[in-house]
Amino acid sequence: MTTECVEATFSSTGDEEPPPPRRGGHQVLFLLTPSRPNGSRRLAAGIATLDPPSRPIPARRPQTSPATRGFRKAFYAEIADREWNDWRWQTRHRVRTLDQLDRMLVLAPDERQALVEGGAMLPVGVTPYYMSLISRTDSQQPLRRTVVPTTAEFQRAPGEADDPLGEDGHSPVPGLVHRYPDRVLLLAHDFCSTYCRYCTRSRVVGHGEIVPNEKRLQMSFEYIRRTPEIRDVLISGGDPLALAEDRLDWILSNLRAIPHVEFVRIGTKMPAVLPQRITPQLVRMLRKYHPLWMSLHFTHPDECTPECYTACTRLADAGIPLGSQTVLLKGVNDSVETMKQLVHKLLMMRVRPYYLYQCDPISGSAHFRTSVSKGLEIIEGLRGHTTGYAVPSYVIDAPGGGGKIPLQPSYVVGRDGDDLLIRNYEGQTYRYPDPLG
Repeated sequence: MTTECVEATFSSTGDEEPPPPRRGGHQVLFLLTPSRPNGSRRLAAGIATLDPPSRPIPARRPQTSPATRGFRKAFYAEIADREWNDWRWQTRHRVRTLDQLDRMLVLAPDERQALVEGGAMLPVGVTPYYMSLISRTDSQQPLRRTVVPTTAEFQRAPGEADDPLGEDGHSPVPGLVHRYPDRVLLLAHDFCSTYCRYCTRSRVVGHGEIVPNEKRLQMSFEYIRRTPEIRDVLISGGDPLALAEDRLDWILSNLRAIPHVEFVRIGTKMPAVLPQRITPQLVRMLRKYHPLWMSLHFTHPDECTPECYTACTRLADAGIPLGSQTVLLKGVNDSVETMKQLVHKLLMMRVRPYYLYQCDPISGSAHFRTSVSKGLEIIEGLRGHTTGYAVPSYVIDAPGGGGKIPLQPSYVVGRDGDDLLIRNYEGQTYRYPDPLG
């Protein structure tokens, strides 16, 4: 019996001790044993060499967008890259006042009036980075509508409430919401680097009512410890990633020390509004606490910038599964085409579209809410017209604490005897054998 030596070449990238290169690659030893009766061969040892296939070198991904470059030149020309890319600098220099917005934007009359009369409503706060994505002149630009207030926020429609989801009634200790049997929502604090005008927790966010002090958080940890049915903790707020690494590390380590906590999630909008926050240091800390998942909040395809791509890549490369939660908003993302662009860009950033939320009936949010039929139309416009990975679940978070209720277009037409009549994405009807009884 004889053996056969075969040559092949593999790239030396990642090898600790690569053999001497040959014709653009390196030699690897392996051997093919004699043929088996079925003609297959077993890999043993030998030597193999082939020239690696020539592949085009991918174009270098841009580090920022033209919009951000232009904005920096106009308003932050003296700020060095080192400062601009420092998330702490971005947080300290948030755009918060009428004077700042008036300098950067051509304010519409209702925007100006809302800023003057804002009073106790949700505060204004926008990172300089996110301001760079906002249109200076178009008050109806989607991203601008989500962060710049208008007088529509002063109008309370029927059915709206400050706490529409009944979170306060499901809070056994301050800053902890226990609505579902096996999971809780832990509010780390009430601060966000950028405030969304449709925020479900606008009653508390930004007002200093939920602070990340040790005494309050220890009460939450103790409640979780003495409630063994809790296996899943979602850390939200405010934005947990607005905390310093040591404080977030402390929270995660306390949760991981509870034996029955199997699953920890972090809800954040940082990759969209302050991607500079996703530093290598942060990622190194987070990866200690696997299994760890992240729910990212994206609203519009214009948020999917080169900086955002870098942030999501760092998180995904650290083994953190990423899901997106998007709120359906009138005049922002309420079209099939806009939503399709968003979910496709999310997949390219390795973010799985998870939920599409019907906008909660928060006080002063009627101008953002679409009809439920619009949400069903968008889901139907995605299903079958793109990969299933890109189709989120459309849900209503039931008022009063009823939890998330999924909604789907009706694909069941009816029955004909023992056949179920079902409709596909093209509107064609098919029979599926489904005997009754």
